[in-house]
Amino acid sequence: MPATTAATYLDLLSRADYIGDDMLCTALSMADQLSRPLLLEGEAGVGKTFVARALAKATGRSLIRLQCYEGLDASHAIYEWNYQRQMLAIAQGRETDQAVDDYDLFSEKYLIKRPLLEAISQDIAPILLIDEIDRADEEFEAFLLEILSDHQVTIPELGTICATSIPLTILTSNGVRELSDALRRRCLFHYIEYPDAATELRIIRAQVPDCSIALAQNIAGFVSALRKKDLIKKPGIAETLDWASVLVGLDVSDIRDNVEAVHRSLLCLLKTREDREAVPPEVFVQLAGAI
Repeated sequence: MPATTAATYLDLLSRADYIGDDMLCTALSMADQLSRPLLLEGEAGVGKTFVARALAKATGRSLIRLQCYEGLDASHAIYEWNYQRQMLAIAQGRETDQAVDDYDLFSEKYLIKRPLLEAISQDIAPILLIDEIDRADEEFEAFLLEILSDHQVTIPELGTICATSIPLTILTSNGVRELSDALRRRCLFHYIEYPDAATELRIIRAQVPDCSIALAQNIAGFVSALRKKDLIKKPGIAETLDWASVLVGLDVSDIRDNVEAVHRSLLCLLKTREDREAVPPEVFVQLAGAI
């Protein structure tokens, strides 16, 4: 991989059609140089997960993803034992009068590597994405501390397994709950805001190449204005791209030309009944006319 300067990361992300900024790329550069995980926070839909995907795509490194959820534990995130194979080995040992001792049963051939252990076992350092860490229980964070700070995993039956390579680790959080100080201390931090209209225009042009510049400008300006409304769920970048694709499919050249049809298409952006009711046709016309 090239030298990990901020400029390098800006170039890498652009190769995967991710429009990054200088602060994000500086954070990635520092995380790689220090072998420290990077915690990305921001509202849902601002593109945090796509940072890891874009890096994997641009660098050719494998992407290992751990999707967090309430109740996630070590057996699903780090490792577990293959009990079926162990029971089969015991049964075969009885049939052949050959006892199977615990040392053999709890050896690596019966070990199932889950995402975290898999990530530090690669010959070529992967991109490790720990997605939506704030959805996991606080207790789960304790399992992460050893692997994030010391790049190793302790398995009682096997001892300490040190990293073969150190992955570039990205954690994402939507702010569902406050993360522990212990976890934050082990991470570098960057907050991703919703893009401004100019940046979102570039994103639309990169991700929906069939969208004309004029329509992309319409869309970026309207979505930027829409996010300033008091909505329950503000539209993210993915929703913007869906809307752009739909409008291209409807052969719309300007969102102000066919108000009725374009207003119906707002179901791509507005995902709750309350938000739909907050943007009736007259409000749509007002927002569209202001861009």
